[in-house]
Amino acid sequence: MADDSADAQESVESAEDVQEPATEDSEPADAGESPRPRMSQLRSAALAGAAVVVVLVAVTGWLGFRAVQTHRADEKRQMFLDAGRQAALTLTNVDWEHADDDVQRVLDSASGQFYDDFERRSQAYLAVVKQAKSKAVGTITGSALVSASDNDAQVMVAMTVNSSNAGVAGQSQSWRMVLRMQDSQGVTKVSNVDFIQ
Repeated sequence: MADDSADAQESVESAEDVQEPATEDSEPADAGESPRPRMSQLRSAALAGAAVVVVLVAVTGWLGFRAVQTHRADEKRQMFLDAGRQAALTLTNVDWEHADDDVQRVLDSASGQFYDDFERRSQAYLAVVKQAKSKAVGTITGSALVSASDNDAQVMVAMTVNSSNAGVAGQSQSWRMVLRMQDSQGVTKVSNVDFIQ
């Protein structure tokens, strides 16, 4: 019987030593990560990536918007400068043989107070030009945009004007003028002219 109790004790020990076979569904107790934290990390990474994409799209959109605004402002300034240069040429190129057309071109390019003043004096101006058989040819030597806003600008133009009339041979004069340009419904006209000494 003593042998039976020793066999029983060995069988108890061997039952404790025997481990259950691992199955596919069972995981070791100290596996560390569960599926939930792994999904949480993936979700955080996806959200961070999406946030970066949104920020990049917003910055790119803002930079594009600013580039378009800058381009439009540059075009507007160039339009004012070109219109001011053309107005200066119109004012300084007058020939007694077609003075009526020249005066009409000045009126067509004018607005506001300048238009009113020039129209009021145009008949007297025509009479003097025709009587003196005057001819003036202006050439631009320099120009710059002094200031500009959405609807108006000041353009400074330096010119050389060669003039002659029936009694006097050609004379050359240097003029500087500041033209105030106004944009109304896409049409830019001179609203004031100041001559500078």
